[in-house]
Amino acid sequence: MPIAADAFRHHPGLAGKIRDPEQSFFRDLDLDAIDRTWTANGLRQSPRYSDALREAMRRETLAPFEGMDIWVFAYGSLMWDPAVYFSEVRRARLPGYRRSFCLVDRSGARGTAEAPGLMAALDIGPACDGLVFRLDAGTADRESEVIWRREMMAPCYKALFLPVETSHGVVQAMCFVADPEADMIDTGISYADQVRYLATGTGQLGTSREYLENVIAGCRELRIEDPDLEALLAEVDAWSEPGAVPGSLAGRRG
Repeated sequence: MPIAADAFRHHPGLAGKIRDPEQSFFRDLDLDAIDRTWTANGLRQSPRYSDALREAMRRETLAPFEGMDIWVFAYGSLMWDPAVYFSEVRRARLPGYRRSFCLVDRSGARGTAEAPGLMAALDIGPACDGLVFRLDAGTADRESEVIWRREMMAPCYKALFLPVETSHGVVQAMCFVADPEADMIDTGISYADQVRYLATGTGQLGTSREYLENVIAGCRELRIEDPDLEALLAEVDAWSEPGAVPGSLAGRRG
């Protein structure tokens, strides 16, 4: 069952650019399979939350919104592959946060302990452009569980309800922001290390560079502007060239 056409009423140009939930890898994410991947990559203990703890966290976070529609802010792959049925999508801006490559992957997905990879998270900054999805009250419990299983698999994020700006008004949306206390988050990572991790990190899901390319491609397709992504990719490619020494790395931070 595809997303209803009415969900795109504010932005009809987004129709056809957001993946059908039933075609998404994340719709019924197999966490046991992920555990096996982590074990195969040398992790002695799965870093993820237990199913019971993860679900308890979700219910506590969403308790004030029981019986209500829920808005969810998306800034990465959640934009074009949310894996959920939504009733409305809007272009949105989250003030006070930015799209930042500060999620360090050593688990074997896009990096290892020897050669860490890097993925994006929301960190403190000026603002982040993305999309916001409205989950209908009647299906919000099931659909939020799909998102929670994906985003809150392991300690990386804090789920906060924050004011998100849209052309049709401000909405309070659930935002998954980087938890600076989490082992996988390094909000103080240097720009040089960002470039190196993105250039060298690889795992069972592919390379960290491919991840960055996917984010750039997704933003282009959805007309989400983030020129820092293009600059970062140029630095990654310059780092990868034999003998190249990217001159703009010194003194910069992500």
